Amino acid sequence: MTVTTNNANPSLLRLLIVDDQPLIRRGLAMMLATEPDIEIVGQAADGLEAIEQALATRPDVVVMDLQMPRVSGTVATREITAKLPGTRVVVLTTYDYDELVFEAICAGAQAYLLKDASETDVLETLRAVQRGESRLSPAIASKVLEQFRACARRASQPDAHSMNITSTREVTSADSAPPATPPPTPTPKPTASNLFDEPLTDKEERILDLLAQGNSNKQIAATVYLAEGTVKNYVSRIMDKLHARSRIELAMRAVKRRG
Repeated sequence: MTVTTNNANPSLLRLLIVDDQPLIRRGLAMMLATEPDIEIVGQAADGLEAIEQALATRPDVVVMDLQMPRVSGTVATREITAKLPGTRVVVLTTYDYDELVFEAICAGAQAYLLKDASETDVLETLRAVQRGESRLSPAIASKVLEQFRACARRASQPDAHSMNITSTREVTSADSAPPATPPPTPTPKPTASNLFDEPLTDKEERILDLLAQGNSNKQIAATVYLAEGTVKNYVSRIMDKLHARSRIELAMRAVKRRG
């Protein structure tokens, strides 16, 4: 069988479906194949088949389950995104364990949905990911933001052990030698981390808050009474100001800005 790897219609979303449960895999394929802008290019029953089929068909998007035999969805996601930078992965799973969520995102997943998501949510997510956006279901967004907050809290707390060591060294030095003149403190070079606090307008701050809560552009538009395209422009401008490369990274920056 000859496999076509070039997409003659750039607006067509070429999709690979990966799930170890045949009924779910085929049901998804039947549902999504009815959409005029979606073409199902393959189905895989585990992570190993997913990697093989992705390399053969070069899909735009892969719908990926996580818990599968032979090779997990997380490993497959990492391999596919590394070898096919233009292919994006949407996780669709029943599991919302913290470690699975963070591993999948770190592996390169652009979106994370639970299998109780509506058909509309699945379709909107697939199309958003094809456009280069990132999407998280509200429950998953909450987990990710809480993890970011926990990391920010840990980073802001001094290490008591290090403080004790420093204190001990200072006392020893003071007892054995006269105090030395400390060297001048070098002026820190500007970095992305201390440049990203470029001021945002009130409207941008509001949109950033809604985005950090896991809202889509459409949901944000309905909340702030703007057109969806206008919200998209706002998000792009905020990403530029905060030097973020994705919506997930933007959410992380939002948490850091608020301490």
